[in-house]
Amino acid sequence: MPRKATVPDLQPHDQAACTGFLLSFRDALDIVSGKWKSVILLGLGFWGSMRFGELQRLNKGITAKTLSKELKDLEANGLVKRTMLDTMPVTVMYEITPYGRTLESVLKDLRMWGVKHRERVKSNGPVKKRGQRVLKTGKLEVVA
Repeated sequence: MPRKATVPDLQPHDQAACTGFLLSFRDALDIVSGKWKSVILLGLGFWGSMRFGELQRLNKGITAKTLSKELKDLEANGLVKRTMLDTMPVTVMYEITPYGRTLESVLKDLRMWGVKHRERVKSNGPVKKRGQRVLKTGKLEVVA
């Protein structure tokens, strides 16, 4: 049975522990945040090693410049491995590293939450945006 990591309870007055907790959370978000990093990792995890052009086709809408930047960031953090093959022209392959695979369960859980959220929005209607005015019993009310 796999061990689950436990997060220590934070006391409201323990500012140093709270700051450390929030910083580690921000560190994690920096790795997978944005529109493309997590989907690149999921694609490499699912499909295996891929060439740059294959990754660009898989992630429709990403520009070559953005894909290159995101791959460099992921490589710098040890999540993706870049291999240059001795071919003419040079072929570059990208693959997820074992360290990158440690994010699989997090990304899958986030994806499942997204599926449930999408179902909730479909069944309950669109989410009201902050500051949106809604009509309620003849009066305008601002949603905070």
